[in-house]
Amino acid sequence: MDALAVVLERPEHLALSRLALTPATGGDAVVAVSWSGISTGTERLLWSGRMPTFPGMGYPLVPGYESVGTVIEAGSDCGVAVGQTVFVPGARCFGEVRGLFGGAASHLVVPAARLVPVDADLGDKACLIALAATAYHALSGVTPGSVSLIVGHGVLGRLLARLTVLAGGQPVVWERDPVRRLGSFGYPVIAPEDDTTRDYATITDVSGGSGLLDTLIGRLAPQGEIVLAGFYEAPLSFAFPPAFLREARIRVSAEWRPDDLAAVTALVRGGGLSLDGLITHRLPAASAEEAYRTAFTDPACLKMILDWRACA
Repeated sequence: MDALAVVLERPEHLALSRLALTPATGGDAVVAVSWSGISTGTERLLWSGRMPTFPGMGYPLVPGYESVGTVIEAGSDCGVAVGQTVFVPGARCFGEVRGLFGGAASHLVVPAARLVPVDADLGDKACLIALAATAYHALSGVTPGSVSLIVGHGVLGRLLARLTVLAGGQPVVWERDPVRRLGSFGYPVIAPEDDTTRDYATITDVSGGSGLLDTLIGRLAPQGEIVLAGFYEAPLSFAFPPAFLREARIRVSAEWRPDDLAAVTALVRGGGLSLDGLITHRLPAASAEEAYRTAFTDPACLKMILDWRACA
């Protein structure tokens, strides 16, 4: 079996290629992908060639870890059924072509245990489940009524703000791009220079900016916590005395865990967490090169979705 896949042949050189798939074994399922999302964090670094040393790094590679599709083959003891709609957090099924993270393809062979059943009615919004789980993993203990700062108003920042509101907190979001400040969100979205607050108990950075730590420490309350939830291509550093005076805590939030995914899936299914208004652009998979460039260069593009349904 083969699949049409997005292949980053080298930095800034992308092709849509037909690749042979690794044959399925007893614990695998075969998924026909309907949609996949483009990450403007890690995938931008892969596309530009600026990804720091990372396990499995190298070209050529198939990117993508936000795929949704339909199970078309599965063993009787796999735990998923043919016809079921599932979220696929990437795959490694392309032989010598690396799967980092391997979800941007028309068909995938995946260990069935990694698949997450999702409501078919969500459509392409189900691609956002991984980002929602990432936001949930980064969320610090929210005290009802407390005010916390989020840096960055892309999809991850918006999901983090929605989860904070859901937990009873009051988020404030910093965003430098005026396009991403437009709208009514149920929480303030402001330019950093317009904020005079200097006692945030929690500050979560999802911008990936490597030069922000000193600024954020200066806005932290005593014994407050800074959560680093972006992906940083440059080394991070900070002046020690201000952090010492505040007894600042700095936490790195890594990728989501299965329990995070289960929690946000339940929140979405129950109507507590909305995924509306986060997908702004959609293109057919045949226009993958245009889609990736738009996702990485247009500030109005919060989330680009590739539609694979026309790909055989």
